[in-house]
Amino acid sequence: MRLTSNPKNIARVESFLANVIKDYNISEEVYGNMLISLTEAVTNAMMHGNKADEKKIVRVTHQAREKQLVFKISDEGKGFNPNDVPDPTAPENLLKLGGRGVFLMRKLADRVNFLNNGSTVEIQFRLR
Repeated sequence: MRLTSNPKNIARVESFLANVIKDYNISEEVYGNMLISLTEAVTNAMMHGNKADEKKIVRVTHQAREKQLVFKISDEGKGFNPNDVPDPTAPENLLKLGGRGVFLMRKLADRVNFLNNGSTVEIQFRLR
């Protein structure tokens, strides 16, 4: 899937995911975790990576591997260091708006890898 960096396009993640998983027996919980993780990754790619520049594209791909689904979300930005993202559960960050996307992806997915200097996130879910 290719999306311009317009926040209205984030809604397309749900139909993309529904098409991807239709051939798999995915529980509602895992589906919910996938949807939140992909939505967060696409939002971050559009808003932070591509700086909401509608001329820039976010690419979302998927691959079925042995007993897992792997999603890659890539933007055209310069990347970032995921270790520099503040912990949203730290007391000084609890009341801040935003800043929870990477945290949520890490909590909900089975594995999250940042590639290409942080401009690509790979999110893995085990198929049970």
